[in-house]
Amino acid sequence: MSILPLIISPDPLLKQVAKEVEKVDAELQKLMDDMLQTMYHEKGIGLAAVQVGVLKRILVMDVNYESGRYENQGCGDSHCEEVHVEDSSPIYMVNPKIIKSSAELSTFSEGCLSFPEIRAEIKRPEKVEVEYLDYHGKKQILKADGILATCVQHEIDHLNGITFVDYLSKTKREMLLKKMGKLLRSRL
Repeated sequence: MSILPLIISPDPLLKQVAKEVEKVDAELQKLMDDMLQTMYHEKGIGLAAVQVGVLKRILVMDVNYESGRYENQGCGDSHCEEVHVEDSSPIYMVNPKIIKSSAELSTFSEGCLSFPEIRAEIKRPEKVEVEYLDYHGKKQILKADGILATCVQHEIDHLNGITFVDYLSKTKREMLLKKMGKLLRSRL
């Protein structure tokens, strides 16, 4: 498995709508495995394909895992880090579609791997049902609430060219993006 480079805002790719997937095959499964490894490596709980530069309707999630890092001495000339994951329960979704959502809303402090160090309180439906194809191309329905419902809605938004900051007022969004810009510039 490979760690894929993340697309970071304000990259215009994040505003594009992902395309439907025709079939789940070995190549797509490898992409999903790489996406999951990337998500674990970056300590996220969800990742949409667009966030790694692939405009396909694919996402991965795992809201329950615990991870640690350990150095691997056998990586050639340099040290490399691998992610050790425990208690994982990954969910792979191809062509996910919300088919039902509750009228009741809940608010979570959301972050995003494409918006480093930025968090905001976002209100979304408390419960959702999502229809999708799983890792093997089989049709499934996920009934989600709590953080899982928030995460799946956040990732499906990515597939539709919507980011969590789009839910904020213009003033708050600009303030957070300015803060993120300063953080990114300070890392250079």
